[in-house]
Amino acid sequence: MATSVLSENGLRQCLRIAFGGSIGFLVTALFDLSYGVFFTVLPMLLLGLVPMINRQVARQILAASVMCGLEVGILAQILGGHSVLMTMVAFVLFLYRFAFMARGTAFLFGANGVLMLSIMLHYASYPGTDVNNLIASNFFASILAIAIAFVMHAIIPNKEHNAAPPPLPDKSPNRVRHEAILGATVTTLSFLVFQLFDLQDSISAQATTILVLFPMNWNGALTYARKRAAGTLIGVMFGLGVQLLLYGWYDILWLIVPLFWLGVMLFARIHVLEASGAGVGFGAMTTMGILFGQYLSPAQDLVYSGLYRLSSTFVAIIAAMMVCYLVHKLLNQFEGTRFGAA
Repeated sequence: MATSVLSENGLRQCLRIAFGGSIGFLVTALFDLSYGVFFTVLPMLLLGLVPMINRQVARQILAASVMCGLEVGILAQILGGHSVLMTMVAFVLFLYRFAFMARGTAFLFGANGVLMLSIMLHYASYPGTDVNNLIASNFFASILAIAIAFVMHAIIPNKEHNAAPPPLPDKSPNRVRHEAILGATVTTLSFLVFQLFDLQDSISAQATTILVLFPMNWNGALTYARKRAAGTLIGVMFGLGVQLLLYGWYDILWLIVPLFWLGVMLFARIHVLEASGAGVGFGAMTTMGILFGQYLSPAQDLVYSGLYRLSSTFVAIIAAMMVCYLVHKLLNQFEGTRFGAA
C-alpha cells in the first residue's frame, strides 16, 4: 500500500460503501428476500468500483439486468432440460459480454452481466427454482443499488474533484479476441462444473471464478486470485467472529446491522487504500455480503456456511487459475488470438 492514511474523498467513499451495503442488507433482512445476495452485494460493487454514479453507469447496470432477465427466462423455458445446449448458448452469451469488457466501452455492462448471468443460469437450471422470482430479484436489486448509489453520493459527496479517468488502452484486435475468448471459456467451464457436480450452494466460489477474470489477462488474473483468496479468508473470519460474539442472538437484526456496518467499513478502508480495483478489501467485503445476505438466518449455521464458502472458494481459485493458464497458452499458439508479442 502506498499510504496508510485515507484522504477526505477516500473516507467519504468508505462511508458510502458501508452505509450503502448496510441498507441493502437491511432490506434483505426486513423483507426476508430469497436472493438477498443481489441486494447486499450489488450496492457494494457499484459504490466500491465506480468512483462516481451517473446516468451512463445507471444505464449499463439496468441494461445488464434486463438482458440477463430476458436471456435467463428464455433459456430456462426452452433449454431447461438440455444441459449441453444450454452450455453452448451460455458460451455465446458470455463471449459478447467479455468482448464489451475487452474493448472497455461498456465494461460495467459486461462485468455485471457476466457475473449475474452465470449465477442466475445456475439457479434457474434447478427444477425447484422460481425463475420469475429470480429474475425479478435481480432486476429490483439493480434498481435499489442504483438508487442507493445516487442517495449516498448526494448525502456524502466528495470534497475534492476526482481525477479524470485514464484513457482506454489501445488494444489490438488479436488481444481483444484473446481476452474475450479466455473469459468466456473459463466462465463456461465453471458453469458446466457447477452443473455437473450439483453445487447449488456454492455461489461465492462460482462468483470467484468469474471475478478473477476481470483483469482480462492471465497475469492480472493470477494477481487478483491471490488477493481474492486473502479477502475471502478475512471476510469469513469476520463473519465467524460475529456469530461467536453474538452466539444465540445472531438472528437479532439490531445487533447484526451495526456489526455488519463495522465490518464493511473496515474492509472498505482496505479497499480504498489498496487503490487497485478489486483487491483484498473488495474480496472481504463481497464475501461478507454473500455470507450475511444469503446465508444468515436462524435456520442456518454461519460457521458451517463460512467454512464451506472458504474451502470451496480456495478450490475454485486453484481450478480456475489452472484452466485460465491452459487456455491462455492455447490461444497464444494462434496469431489471430495472441495476447501480445510472443
